Amino acid sequence: MMLARGVSHQSALTKSLHCLFGSPREDVWKSNIRRVQLQARGGDLHGFPVRARRPRPFSEVPTSGSNGWMNLIRFWMEKEMHNIHFRNVRNFQQLGPIYREKLGNLDSVFIINPEDAARLFKAEGSYPERYNIPPWTAYHFYMKKPLGILLKSSESWKKDRNSLNHLLLTSDSINDFEPLISPVTKDFLKIIYRGIEKSGEGKFTVNLTQELFGFAFETICNIIFGERQGVLDELVDTEAKKFIDAVSTMFNTSVPMLNIPPELFRMVKAKAWRDHVASWDTIFNRAESYVQSFFQEKKRKELENYPGLLPCLLRKNIMDFESIKGNVTELMAGGVDTTSMTLQWCMYEMARNLKIQDMLRAEVQAARRDTQGDVKKMYKAVPLLRAAIKETLRVTTLSPCSLYMPSCLVTLKF
Repeated sequence: MMLARGVSHQSALTKSLHCLFGSPREDVWKSNIRRVQLQARGGDLHGFPVRARRPRPFSEVPTSGSNGWMNLIRFWMEKEMHNIHFRNVRNFQQLGPIYREKLGNLDSVFIINPEDAARLFKAEGSYPERYNIPPWTAYHFYMKKPLGILLKSSESWKKDRNSLNHLLLTSDSINDFEPLISPVTKDFLKIIYRGIEKSGEGKFTVNLTQELFGFAFETICNIIFGERQGVLDELVDTEAKKFIDAVSTMFNTSVPMLNIPPELFRMVKAKAWRDHVASWDTIFNRAESYVQSFFQEKKRKELENYPGLLPCLLRKNIMDFESIKGNVTELMAGGVDTTSMTLQWCMYEMARNLKIQDMLRAEVQAARRDTQGDVKKMYKAVPLLRAAIKETLRVTTLSPCSLYMPSCLVTLKF
């Protein structure tokens, strides 16, 4: 493995690396700055030579320490997982715009320049490889569970991704799912207004974490199955609550197995592994029961009048039954945490920046007035709102975006 630098102030990243990249936690909501100039070693970004006459070995990539296990111990002791964004910024400031880090048995390269990220994406080819989360892969392997697009690769991934792109990401599909999303949104707003009324002050302070989880779960399930789960009702369905708790447990128990092989946890029957398996079992059981129920319904009658992604997949026969189960499970599990945390961060940013909050409110009110409340038309009339969501995702990345480059040479700035 080589990190080569050419004569044009660039370097190369070669095979068998996990390349994790993300933006620093810069305050772009208050600033027009769109790029951070990071300092390199000794506080000087220009400390790196512009030219090199020969390729440099991979071992010369700036690193915070070569002993992965000692690094991991410090990572745990200093509770860096809770400050991962700030930690990445610090490392970029100390080591430059590209650095290497070893944590346990995971050897990674981090980059920050958007141009470098673009070069990596362009080098992916038709079948990009993502970093498979070790505990998730281990569970699916040992429990013989079907895979979805999150864990699939190569042609199988491409086939499923193309099918789901057509059904979920086109403008027509967004319009089709609007009737499934709007009722959930209205119910969520009712919860907020009930809290305001109970306060008697015209406002109230509350931790919306659980409510946002419920909103996200209710939304993704309505999109997939075309049926409500009752999570936003005053009396929450017990099974739905178990699923939400299982998703939370699944993510929490994944953390210790990211840098230590999950096989070791399984071998010693560690609590983290047992809880991880139990949470995935709950997620799969819930998803499979829905899929099986709809499959039996299809045998009895056609599903033309059923809304939702699952009835659509069963009608079109564009995916085998095991792949449907795998993808439905991953969409259910992956749609809760990502949606709720994005909304929570966006609300946080709006609370910090009242001027932008006022601009967003004015835009939404104007769009509602101009479209007579037609939500489908409103979506096209709120560019600032869409930009705010995108900026939230850029600034507060939910998880490091990872690429696995198995056999290619990519030129990067160094």
